[in-house]
Amino acid sequence: MKAHAAVAAELLGDAACVEAAVRDVASSPLSAAEKALLAFVERVNADAASIGPADIAGLHASGWTEEAVYDAITVCALFNFYNRWVDATGVPPMSDEENRAAARRMAPGYIRTAPQP
Repeated sequence: MKAHAAVAAELLGDAACVEAAVRDVASSPLSAAEKALLAFVERVNADAASIGPADIAGLHASGWTEEAVYDAITVCALFNFYNRWVDATGVPPMSDEENRAAARRMAPGYIRTAPQP
């Protein structure tokens, strides 16, 4: 999580916003649409089987496209896999400075394909 929070801070140029979102999404300065998407992703992590059409419709009502919802689900699922792999293979955690350095290298590879609501 620290590596990707560092990338988000690098891309947004706002580490305080990222830290606030990591601590508590609901009270963070993120937009209502971003909070809705992150709450949805939390549900994907906790209880994906309970997600139904009404949940997706709620995201659409917040302004998220079908593609954005699909991307959020896919990224969530992939990082669940990656995290299990990292944990099980014993990859050691990086320091905060190593995470910030890695973020500067990784940030250019992140692509925004659709405007945020």
